[in-house]
Amino acid sequence: MRILGIDPGLRTTGFGVVDVYGADLTYVASGTISTQHLDTKALPARLKVLFDGIGEVVQRYQPDCASIEIVFVNVNPQSTLLLGQARGALITALVSSHLPVAEYTALQMKQAVVGYGRADKTQIQEMVRRLLTLSGLPGSDAADALGLAITHAHAGKAMARLAQADGVGGAGSGKYKAGRSR
Repeated sequence: MRILGIDPGLRTTGFGVVDVYGADLTYVASGTISTQHLDTKALPARLKVLFDGIGEVVQRYQPDCASIEIVFVNVNPQSTLLLGQARGALITALVSSHLPVAEYTALQMKQAVVGYGRADKTQIQEMVRRLLTLSGLPGSDAADALGLAITHAHAGKAMARLAQADGVGGAGSGKYKAGRSR
């Protein structure tokens, strides 16, 4: 199974791709999508860069599923809103590519990768390097994205079994229904 992990950000979004063979993880690719070249007031253009960028990553690496970080509430509500919009554009790009999307908190990712929910960026980078036997440290955004892919590799199977046991998912189509007209 090939998993795409995404660490959403409006300025810089990290992505990481890993292959899973049983309990073995293999690094495929990682990097960032940046909107820093655009004016900060050009929100629609920045969202399009993120949408198109993840679409290119999906097309190039052909993942089977994706995992993305759940937005936390910042001290600044405006920052939280902007991050949520970036995350929405990324999730829309994934589901438009017919990928199942799993969501994890930063705490869940840190616990799965480092074993400690308050791990800092350098600890995440080092553990990702070790788990994927990389020659060097990945950048912090890419490391978080790879961490999300690793988290899904470990937790995804258990979550799928729980969803089946609870009968969750797949019941409704959510397709458009015609509304009222004049």
